[in-house]
Amino acid sequence: MTVSVRKQTFIQGAMILLAAGLVNRLLGFVPRIALPRLIGAEGVGLIQLVFPFLIVLLTVITGGLPLAVAKMVAEADSRGRSGEARKVLRIAMSIALAVSVTAAVACLVLADWISSSVMTDARVHLAFLAIIPVLPLVAVSSVWRGYFQGKQNMIPTAISQTVETIVRIVLTLTLAYLLLPYGLEAAAAGAMIGTGAGELAGLLVLWTQVRREPSGRSETAGDGSDAGQADAAASRKLSRGLLGLALPVTGSRMIGSLSYLLESILTTRSLVLAGLTGAAATAQYGALQGMAIPLILLPGTLTFSLATSLVPSLSEAAAKNDWAAIQKRLHQSMRLAVVTGAPFVVLMALFADPLCAMLYNDASVGTMLGWLAPVAVFLYMQAPLQAALQALNRPGTALFNTFAGAMVKLVLIIQLASRPELGIKGAVIAISVNMALVTLLHWISVARLTGFRLLPTDFLKVGAAMIVMGAVALWIWNQDLLPGQAFDLTAASLAAIVVYLLILIAFKLIDRHDVARVPILGRLFR
Repeated sequence: MTVSVRKQTFIQGAMILLAAGLVNRLLGFVPRIALPRLIGAEGVGLIQLVFPFLIVLLTVITGGLPLAVAKMVAEADSRGRSGEARKVLRIAMSIALAVSVTAAVACLVLADWISSSVMTDARVHLAFLAIIPVLPLVAVSSVWRGYFQGKQNMIPTAISQTVETIVRIVLTLTLAYLLLPYGLEAAAAGAMIGTGAGELAGLLVLWTQVRREPSGRSETAGDGSDAGQADAAASRKLSRGLLGLALPVTGSRMIGSLSYLLESILTTRSLVLAGLTGAAATAQYGALQGMAIPLILLPGTLTFSLATSLVPSLSEAAAKNDWAAIQKRLHQSMRLAVVTGAPFVVLMALFADPLCAMLYNDASVGTMLGWLAPVAVFLYMQAPLQAALQALNRPGTALFNTFAGAMVKLVLIIQLASRPELGIKGAVIAISVNMALVTLLHWISVARLTGFRLLPTDFLKVGAAMIVMGAVALWIWNQDLLPGQAFDLTAASLAAIVVYLLILIAFKLIDRHDVARVPILGRLFR
């Protein structure tokens, strides 16, 4: 399988990652649906208690390193310095390996203490041990993905993510099923082992693609000792540049990751204060983080793809002082984020209960989904805005905005989730406030930096399209034309989306030129 090294345009790169992301998210829902049916909300809760800790560790290990690699490789390529791009890759790989191995050893030594004292449920011990081998695997693969993204070649990332997803799904479900007779703890550990196996498969795919890359030569002039000194000086300069870019981004992501970890701890403890047992609190948190929020994140596949493509694209434009291109990329990414996220918001808000009943055999999760759905559009806009701040050398601003939102969220969790009359709804309110607040702060920061404005008429047009599609969806749903709720729900959703797309075309929010940029499908419109 040969991968072309030809650069893709911003939209092409985003669409390639979008296609892979959609496939991976849809495939990823297989375990999301099957695991609750297999090990219940309590078993999912054990996995969700370990997962935030894994995210914190991976943030420490990789953090902003992939973004820094993508940015520096894109800048080196724009100046024709292929040797410098390869040197950036080698330095970043050394940093990632050193930090990941150190973290893995520390986790192994402290595993007993972490699972018994830090976590809120000691049954997570086996699952925690199972995540340790994942750390160096993710460290290496993230650096390679950053390198290819800097080259504006998104195909290796897309292929590796798809392979990783398929292997993870198969082994996660298989191992959880085989180990379930030994208890929920063993089943949760089996699921985490499947995650590690998937990361290994994705890493092997990236390795084969890196081996096909041309080696490149350093542009350092001279020979002998002078060349060696010049090369060492260049390496130190690149190392400082990498760390200078990576550390602020790592700090910003660390705030989000620590917030996620503290959220898991504080939510379960607050629910216990509200009168729930420890097992019930774990189950409710598992339902929120393992069932409701994954549905909210599904449309975020596009915004993640946009953000990934936006960093090298904006970095290259900023290096050339091309502010017109920066404005264009920002407008494209924000318009696509709003336009594509809006129909999912409508459908999840209207059909939260039947959707959760169909997917999880648990309609009670629909209450959480119904509360989250209306504010989810803020989440879809957040990733491109944060990527813009990072690409334009304002990671500190993104750090402050994320920190402010995290503090507000954690305070609200403590205040609201501990109330018996609210319980888990209090945590949902806190998460919703965080989504809206961080996005608004990012928007203000980007607007001040670039003068970027999204036309109010765009919002009004999207809002009108949402109202009409919602009315169509409810009308078809209430007709009860087909046998079974699943068929009625599918028919209502598909019809509503078709109506929504037709309205967007009529309002000229999308046109044939937008569709023409989509790989494969776009050929029909050229």
